[in-house]
Amino acid sequence: MSSEGHVAPQAVDTQFLVRRSMTKGYEFFSLLTPPAYTAFILARKGRAHFTINRFLRATWVGGAVGCVAGAAFEYVRSANSSEVTVRSRRIRSAYDNASLRADDHSTIGSLLFAVLTPALLWNKANIAELSCVFLEVVLGGAGIGSSIGLLTHYTRNLTGDPAPTVEVPEIPSSS
Repeated sequence: MSSEGHVAPQAVDTQFLVRRSMTKGYEFFSLLTPPAYTAFILARKGRAHFTINRFLRATWVGGAVGCVAGAAFEYVRSANSSEVTVRSRRIRSAYDNASLRADDHSTIGSLLFAVLTPALLWNKANIAELSCVFLEVVLGGAGIGSSIGLLTHYTRNLTGDPAPTVEVPEIPSSS
């Protein structure tokens, strides 16, 4: 039997947690970046320097930074934890319905706004600049949609529609 196909259980759990943290980092920074960027530009440079293109660029760059920061944080955290701790965190996160619902709302918002933002801004764009700006409009729209989806999730929780809780099964450790 070859050891090439065998991956340590902690490595699989770490990969899962790193991917999950990348998603959470993207969601958090997509939620944080638009108001922070708006406040910074308006306070430091004034309304004349605030453009939709720069706003959308800041939104998707903020989401990308959140992705990288979430992955780095979780990798360091998982690398310095025991196998049992990493496994229990993975199982808890797999059964966390509130987190899964937040991810679903964020994904739906991202997809909707990635399509709607270019459609709404199509007439505003200069055709010569469209090829350069189109990717930023789509990615920026996805970042804004992600934050709107996340806000929708939190609003649903506040208005009395929380995600159902699931009992996490007890899995005995092999050690």
